[in-house]
Amino acid sequence: MITKFVLPNGTPVQIAGDPSAPRALIVVQEAFGVNDHIRSVTEGFAADGYYAVAPEFFHRSGSPEVAYDDFPAAMAPMGELNKEGITEDLLATAAFLKEAGYPVGSTGIVGYCMGGTVTFYASTLGIVGAGATYYGGGLDTGRFGLESLIDLAPRLTNDWIGHFGDLDAGIPVEQVEQLRDATAATSFSTAIYRYADAEHGFNCDARPSYNEAASREARAITLAFFNEHLSAK
Repeated sequence: MITKFVLPNGTPVQIAGDPSAPRALIVVQEAFGVNDHIRSVTEGFAADGYYAVAPEFFHRSGSPEVAYDDFPAAMAPMGELNKEGITEDLLATAAFLKEAGYPVGSTGIVGYCMGGTVTFYASTLGIVGAGATYYGGGLDTGRFGLESLIDLAPRLTNDWIGHFGDLDAGIPVEQVEQLRDATAATSFSTAIYRYADAEHGFNCDARPSYNEAASREARAITLAFFNEHLSAK
């Protein structure tokens, strides 16, 4: 069950799970908003024992939920994203979870598509204990006013994993391997998983690119990663 709440700074969040759960998870939306799929993902993590919170990063544009076959409509709210707003929403969500009793080491973050990019950036802010990126773009060229993921890599502050499809037309394998090298050079535990038959958006069962086998494998890896790298509060 999803409940909605507005944080003191004005960031709306959608929440699932028990606030007494041992670990918390920030779920970062795709380019299509906090929609039925992201709510389903958030509820899924709650069912796996997390207190899961999905901030509405498009709230400054009215929190639209965009159809998957209308990518041009997603360009407007994405175009309004900037480093200042993203940082504010991340810090506010982390503060909310801290107030709920979750220290940094018990809080993870996972993001999909544009949320994968935001997740990597969040993993340089010292606000989470572990992060998992699903096919986040901007590996060699920054997005939303952020530096590229490769340039951000030396500033990681927590353990991190990434999931990428080899058939992703927007994220070349060569860049994925460059990111692997950049993150491996840090002092944190990092790993990148590639899926040979997967395209961009392979985790989302509402998209034509959905790949059930890759989605299941990535989810199992992600849950095991958080279980290992996040401590119970």
